[in-house]
Amino acid sequence: MKSLTEKLGQMIMIGLQGEALTQEEESLLKDYPLGGFVLFKHNLREPGQILSLCRSLWEKKRELPPFIAIDQEGGRVHRLPAPFTHFPPAAALGRTHNSDLAYRVGQATACELSTAGINLNFAPVLDVHSNPKNPVIGDRSLSSDPDEVATLGWSIIQGLRDGGIIPCGKHFPGHGDTAKDSHLRLPVVEKPVEELKTTELPPFLHASRNRIESLMTAHVLYPSLDPQYPATLSQTIIGGLLRQDLGYQGAVFGDDLEMGAISQSCTLRDAARLAVDAGVDVLMFCHRKELALEAFEFLLREAEKDHRVQDRADETFERIKNLKRRIPSPPRQVREEDLRDLLARHQKIVAAIQGTL
Repeated sequence: MKSLTEKLGQMIMIGLQGEALTQEEESLLKDYPLGGFVLFKHNLREPGQILSLCRSLWEKKRELPPFIAIDQEGGRVHRLPAPFTHFPPAAALGRTHNSDLAYRVGQATACELSTAGINLNFAPVLDVHSNPKNPVIGDRSLSSDPDEVATLGWSIIQGLRDGGIIPCGKHFPGHGDTAKDSHLRLPVVEKPVEELKTTELPPFLHASRNRIESLMTAHVLYPSLDPQYPATLSQTIIGGLLRQDLGYQGAVFGDDLEMGAISQSCTLRDAARLAVDAGVDVLMFCHRKELALEAFEFLLREAEKDHRVQDRADETFERIKNLKRRIPSPPRQVREEDLRDLLARHQKIVAAIQGTL
């Protein structure tokens, strides 16, 4: 039977400092059974280095393999360096109205991520482009038509899945109508419930009904759903709307708890406890590892005195364990000529999206 420490550790993901583990990070991973890592551009230089970093993370695993995650959407949210394929933004793909092409993008992305040693992609964006003034979503959205987002988004999800990558749709219940950047401050979407149901929610409903493996929450306040807490911290939205009303049983990742939308209005401890109580399975701390450790130690103390946190840890551990069964064997080296051939084929997909094929 897993200890409470190990179960809570699986609920924490962190970012890393550079292109290889530092001595501090090596030590940290010996002491804390963390569930995974999220990689950014500053961690990624070239294919061999990325694979080496991912292998080193795998070697630190205890029983369960680590989530090794990335935001690889295409367009302006693109982490892998050249020679990996830089796919056009989701909006360009959306304008093709081509589900087969969307599937090929998902599968091609998955092939490249797998080659690099990554196993989880925080994509696709399932937000509907419902506000032209949105500073953070914009062309990251597939369309302003909810049905188009649902259809093409699901094709990407299937492609990622078939390519061996765990997909994570975002940002539930919809970040498309915000006028503020949640990295900096808390956005508010004032739409009534019925309008949310017809515009923002359909892509997430479609993905939930088709059992997408994981979803990421939005750091957005929806007063018509919960006037007090943003989605990431809301029992009403995650436990009620997502779990009960939509029947979703997959894993829920909270967006980075260091973002201004949360940190400016909530203490770290309150945010961690509220997110866990709401039903978030994995808490992310993308930049400051000390905050992740503080949250872990706090939740451990809370669990020792409050059975509700223990119950949530038990429930979450089962969900994470089931999801990690999808992670293949440790990352393997790919021959340079095979990688070149793979990337050449993927350029044809880029050309098809751009209408130049």
